Amino acid sequence: MEKVRVGFAFCGSFCTYAAAMETLEQVAAKYGEVVPIISETAAATDTRFGNAHDFMREMQRICDRRPIDSIRSAEPIGPGRMLDVLVICPCTGNTLAKLAGGITDSSVTMAAKAHLRNGRPLVIAVSTNDGLAASARNIGTLLDKKNVYLVPFRQDDPVSKPTSLVADFSLVIDAIDAALRGVQIQPVLLGPGGK
Repeated sequence: MEKVRVGFAFCGSFCTYAAAMETLEQVAAKYGEVVPIISETAAATDTRFGNAHDFMREMQRICDRRPIDSIRSAEPIGPGRMLDVLVICPCTGNTLAKLAGGITDSSVTMAAKAHLRNGRPLVIAVSTNDGLAASARNIGTLLDKKNVYLVPFRQDDPVSKPTSLVADFSLVIDAIDAALRGVQIQPVLLGPGGK
């Protein structure tokens, strides 16, 4: 097990939570010390994909610590230099826009701002229905930001949802390892169903 302190943040792309939880398990198994973070909206919203309390309880079980779920509890991440790398998985279009625009109004955006002030890597796993529409410019902005890295992504359903993008969660650990070396994993844009 590598000694890397990882923050793992969840936003409200609820349909990806099963895959994100599996990814959290893999990250915890590889790195050991994982700090779970969840947006206030995700922490308070029950959906057809599951109960918010159940997701938070599972995060706590996997990481052996209570999830950070408020701006106040996320702020110390920066001054305390609590993390070596922060992953946002899944990252919604809403959070992409806030990160691109410097808006800090949730536990996840505060965690990112606090973490980035230390010049440490932020890894983003996109999951948004407007990735090739309104969120496209925000993805471009973030790709150009120092210390920000994206997990490679693809269109998840080009016929029914032609502007929707989702990261390949199986590449999160590779993206973390590359980001810790200051490298953007390539290719960023994946073909349908393959690398």
